[in-house]
Amino acid sequence: MAERQTIYFVSDVHLGLSTADPREREERFLAFLKGIPAESTKALYLLGDIWDFWYEYRDVVPRIGSRVVAALIRLMDEGVEVWFCPGNHDIWTYSYFESLGMHRFDQPFHVRLGEKDFCLGHGDLLGGAHWSYALMLKIFRCRFLQRLFSTLHPWLAFRFGLGWSHSNRRKHTPYHFRGAEEPLYRFAVAESERRHVDYFVFGHFHDAVDLTLPTGARLIVLKDWMEGGMPCGVFTGSSFELRTPGSPA
Repeated sequence: MAERQTIYFVSDVHLGLSTADPREREERFLAFLKGIPAESTKALYLLGDIWDFWYEYRDVVPRIGSRVVAALIRLMDEGVEVWFCPGNHDIWTYSYFESLGMHRFDQPFHVRLGEKDFCLGHGDLLGGAHWSYALMLKIFRCRFLQRLFSTLHPWLAFRFGLGWSHSNRRKHTPYHFRGAEEPLYRFAVAESERRHVDYFVFGHFHDAVDLTLPTGARLIVLKDWMEGGMPCGVFTGSSFELRTPGSPA
């Protein structure tokens, strides 16, 4: 049997978000997962915000995207590694994904894949962020407040979480990555000066980005799944391709 080499990267599917057509978006993501050739694929990296809101109770997990979970399990059963980095929308993962066989990691995550060195993550906070956003995530990560939130009935908790996310999405216009002005760009430059990195791959910004840094490393930001297509990154073991809506499959 030939060695598995292909690796896929996706982020920002936002399963459950009522913007656009959530059912169509889930079906599209399912088609993507089912189309991954397991016999030649080594791993799938989920770089955050796959769910628009995920909160894991001790004995209860979200109903949204259950078929996606089943598709991920099928991939793992076929020998594909699935790695998951929490984003700012699906930050509240505790042990469920690990119990299924996924590998959870926090950013920035350095790993050698094939012949190249990668730095992976969701992309937010790296290099700094506005104080209000940093404070919000600090609150989200507070264990005491997480336990307090867990006292809410799941029906109420998920309506609050999804409602807040939808309201927040309506207030924001589409974002365009600002290149060298972005904290993430400055982080990648500094990190690639400190240690060797071939590819930085992140999500979060909902914009497709492929920039060559002064150090020679490539900074990749994956497009979100809001505008159709199957945006992803594909690494063959030696080269990286960024696929965006409208690009050849």
